[in-house]
Amino acid sequence: MPTNNKLKIFNDPIYGFITIPNSLIFDIIQHKYFQRLRRISQMGLSYLVYPGAHHTRFHHALGCMHLMQKAINVLRFKGVMISDDEENGLLVAILLHDIGHGPFSHAMEHSIVNDVSHEEISLRFMEELNTEFNGSLTLAISIFKGEYPRQFMCELISSQLDMDRADYLKRDSFYTGVAEGNINSERLITMLNVIDDQLVVEEKGILSVEKFLIARRFMYWQVYMHKTGVVAEQLLMGTLRRAKELVQQGVKLNCSDALFYFLFSEINAENFNVETLTVFSKLDDYDIVAALKDWQNHDDFVLSNLCQMILDRNLLKIKLKNKPIKSSDLKMHSDALIKKHNITKHEADYFVFKGELINQAYQNKTQKISILFKSGKIKDIVKASDQLNLKALIKPITKYYMCYPKKKM
Repeated sequence: MPTNNKLKIFNDPIYGFITIPNSLIFDIIQHKYFQRLRRISQMGLSYLVYPGAHHTRFHHALGCMHLMQKAINVLRFKGVMISDDEENGLLVAILLHDIGHGPFSHAMEHSIVNDVSHEEISLRFMEELNTEFNGSLTLAISIFKGEYPRQFMCELISSQLDMDRADYLKRDSFYTGVAEGNINSERLITMLNVIDDQLVVEEKGILSVEKFLIARRFMYWQVYMHKTGVVAEQLLMGTLRRAKELVQQGVKLNCSDALFYFLFSEINAENFNVETLTVFSKLDDYDIVAALKDWQNHDDFVLSNLCQMILDRNLLKIKLKNKPIKSSDLKMHSDALIKKHNITKHEADYFVFKGELINQAYQNKTQKISILFKSGKIKDIVKASDQLNLKALIKPITKYYMCYPKKKM
């Protein structure tokens, strides 16, 4: 493969200069699979709420790699042995951890691809790249899958305090302007250590961890689960489901070849093969936006209205409640829509529906954030902290929502 390793530095608005450490990392970044991330928004349709939230998965992946470089340097300084091959594996694994995201990040996982998560697609991309790069990604894949024997390395990729979260909280806070989500990633990383092959945070980093967990809770309620963002994403998923339904009924829809492939085919984990991966690699936000602009003029009542709602930001009304939504409340809005526009119950369900949002900032039953005290004792952050609010973060909080059209529809 021809390479042209001239660019060694990226200028990032969060961290300043990000250095590319070697030619393998450079060639991966240059690869068309990775360059596609420039066209995948990090926060989906959140820019409809926060106008600045137009950053991409490309930004995020580079930021994660930068933080991983810092973490490796910190741990080596503290005497943790990390070989050059392991360093490379960590950097490649975190660089590619989100490469499997589809258009608008999460919308496609729940609409036109069945039961195939972005993590699974990321792994398939990594395996394909490993073949192309003559096995250079084998160690990275092992770490990404959580199979590498040195557990702390797997935790740096995926845990309650990994480099992914350390970047996206700080980055998303910056681009949305939500100051409550801003965390001191560098301080957290400086406090990391390894004991018995487990990642720990030194005692003097307790306050930084507390801030990290509280910031995560704020960001989920205030940004990731903002009700306007929720209804916009639901409309986008509904649009893709309706388009798939129409295409499979033989209705002609104008769209890119890549998007048509997924609308026409029933894709699941079993038949997601190399051909599917190749087509997926050509699909990004631009395919979806172009389709929305065309479909807004379609004869189908459901498809055209869903597209217009997203493009014009004239969304459904959404109500949040602390108790489950009654079916009778939905039926009232559904019946009114059916009568007004002479549509079927199935068609009305695209505009009248309910769901739930679950926020658990700290999942201590699956993975823990361990605090290392000067005495050598290790405690879970909830037991180590005198911050009573942290105990509340363990409990999953569920809110229920109902969406229905505004009166003028």
